[in-house]
Amino acid sequence: MAEVKKIKLAAFLVCSVLLISFTFYAYQIIYVANILVERDDRVFIVKPGATYKTVLLDLGKGNFVNDMVSFGFLARLSGYDKKIVPGRFILRRGMTNLEAIKILKTGKQEPVKVTFSYVRQTDELAEKLTKNIGVTPDEFIEALEDFVNNNKDGFTKENVRCMFLPNTYEVYFNVQPASFIEKMHDEFTDFWNEERLAKAKEIGLTPIEVSILASIVQAETVKQDEAPLIAGLYLNRLKKDIALQADPTLVYASGDFTLKRVLNTHKQIDSPYNTYKYAGLPPGPINVPQIASIEAVLNYKKNNYYYMCAKEDFSGYHNFAANLDEHNVNARKYQKALTAEMKKAAASK
Repeated sequence: MAEVKKIKLAAFLVCSVLLISFTFYAYQIIYVANILVERDDRVFIVKPGATYKTVLLDLGKGNFVNDMVSFGFLARLSGYDKKIVPGRFILRRGMTNLEAIKILKTGKQEPVKVTFSYVRQTDELAEKLTKNIGVTPDEFIEALEDFVNNNKDGFTKENVRCMFLPNTYEVYFNVQPASFIEKMHDEFTDFWNEERLAKAKEIGLTPIEVSILASIVQAETVKQDEAPLIAGLYLNRLKKDIALQADPTLVYASGDFTLKRVLNTHKQIDSPYNTYKYAGLPPGPINVPQIASIEAVLNYKKNNYYYMCAKEDFSGYHNFAANLDEHNVNARKYQKALTAEMKKAAASK
């Protein structure tokens, strides 16, 4: 009888020790810091198509998790291995397994900042906009083509870049390509409020045409205070049906964006972007204009100018003229100053 009691007592003690050990281990798994222990907060990206196995590998290789065994055990127990949510997640210093798994499992993401400034062509736009999100440039372009084929706002393959306003936007890493394009369209619609639409109507242009003209104005000057004056000059030409004769459009038409000087041979390029050859606006923008350039067109400065030429002081500003005779005088001033500068540079070598 005493022997049986001893056995029962021993069994009780063993079970108690095991229970205490298991409880302690369970407590550690759930409540003890295991994420970025003694490390700073970091971004963890789960890429589209990632599996449970690849997520664990990335967490381990990136030294996000201190004890991978306990993390993996709780992740399976919570069902995280059954559904992996792609995204950009912030894992914070000293998180527990449970806290980290909850964020990953529920897809509680931190938004990604998407930004771009100066771009000329659609493929360049795609590269910049998709740099920090799960959408590839090819997926972006495919979604954009679908939008062009189905939109009712006048966007075409040539002018759809007018829909994108250089700014900083917040989206989620796992945003779908079509949703991303729709967000950009919403931003465009919000920008073109009643006041801006009224100004565009007053000068006889659609929002898309305003952006196309703004892209030319932007390419013509680096001096923002001069932009409304240049916009007014081009509007004068448009009203008179005079070819814009904007050199930056020839650079775009040539496809050689390293071109520094436009020659008479470039004026013979047969392209709808050649504003020497064809009157009116080109079919699309020659860059994605900044908001300031769009505002310069909408708030153009009225004038009687039809010609402009770089100033002879090389300040980046222009001399303006109301007729060709005045323009030729300005052009000779600039050419004389340029020749003198070239001689000076040659003599100093």
